[in-house]
Amino acid sequence: MSTVGVISLGCSKNRVDSERILGCFADAGFTITPNPEEAEVLLVNTCGFITPAKEESINTTLEMAQYKQTGRCKLLVMAGCLSQRYPGELEAEMPEVDLFWGVREPELLVRRVCTMLGLPSNCAMHGGRILTTPAYSAYLRIADGCDNRCTYCAIPLIRGGRKSVPMDVLLREAHSLAESGVKELTLIAQDTSAYGSELYGKPMLAELLRALCGVDGFQWIRVLYAYPNTVTEELIDIMLSNDKIVKYIDMPIQHIAPALLTRMNRHGTREHIEHMVEYIRRASDAFILRTTVMLGFPGEGEVEFGQLAEFLKSHPFDRVGAFAFSPEDGTSAALMDGQVEEHVKQERLDAIMRAQRHISLELNRKRVGKTENVLVERVSGDMAYGRSYAEAPDVDGMIAVSGTKNAGLIPGKFVKAKLTHADAYDLKGELLQ
Repeated sequence: MSTVGVISLGCSKNRVDSERILGCFADAGFTITPNPEEAEVLLVNTCGFITPAKEESINTTLEMAQYKQTGRCKLLVMAGCLSQRYPGELEAEMPEVDLFWGVREPELLVRRVCTMLGLPSNCAMHGGRILTTPAYSAYLRIADGCDNRCTYCAIPLIRGGRKSVPMDVLLREAHSLAESGVKELTLIAQDTSAYGSELYGKPMLAELLRALCGVDGFQWIRVLYAYPNTVTEELIDIMLSNDKIVKYIDMPIQHIAPALLTRMNRHGTREHIEHMVEYIRRASDAFILRTTVMLGFPGEGEVEFGQLAEFLKSHPFDRVGAFAFSPEDGTSAALMDGQVEEHVKQERLDAIMRAQRHISLELNRKRVGKTENVLVERVSGDMAYGRSYAEAPDVDGMIAVSGTKNAGLIPGKFVKAKLTHADAYDLKGELLQ
């Protein structure tokens, strides 16, 4: 029986692709190993979103190539976004790689690997996933690709336009995940709030959330990557009306200066973003808001940067991710006038994150004294470490819970904890018996 190791880079959407690839390998009779030195097949599922991610993908693939000499590797595969985007260039520059594959058809990928190894390739594949997340938490990718065509983004060049997964298919997958023991379901896509627009003629995320709330087993249903222009009062009201849906939304705004939103080809307006942030804050002081902003986009001067900084101060988000603009091949933003110098981008990025650190600390301090339902992820001695509804997997901080010795806690268990101390990103609490 052949062994395979899969290294997944990039975002949670890519992780789901890797889980489907692993499922196909398992159906084909492969043994999956986390140790690259044991794998006869090594597959790197690459990211090609921005330059640092491309560099990491190439370096990781070259690192795995060493196992052809030091391990059991017979076949090295480079799959995912980077090899979808640059198959010819990579093949010419990386002779160490035996097979380049894109982002589609994992079944065909595994059949090709079987053929190259001289193994039977006519095995039945069921399209299932092997989770790489903890058994109690999983991502549900509700669509792939994107129709927004932001001028800086290469995703449509890699994955094409939005293709929503039909709701009945998603509900079958959700039932399967719940039956396997998943308690936290996180909805993802390039643009979750536009889910179903091309299938049903209108955004259907609210209806999907209603249906998912009817699936037994889930305790938390979370929404990430909601594009601001399709975040509506109705969507927020649905999230507030059901206890299974956590009061948390990730709404990447990228910027707030109207001139830059236009140059970015961001749909929607500053006024709509302001309205939704204010609506959410009025609706519930427990609602957690996350966003992502971009610094140094072409044409961002001191005025535009100041507008963003002031907005984040006057409309504070609980969580902010920030990154510097990177000119990507094939995007119109890469050719725009008004390119910002790298040191200026970094200075603005640092300034935003310093300011956000103070905002995050103040917002976290307001949670001290409250009792939270904490999902345990790790136990060490008399401490347990986990997350509340306010911390999304992989991107947010943790809560360290004391007083857990002899409490019999294991990962995946929910416990009540009273929050006692706040840092900018992490919190501490005490177990309530």
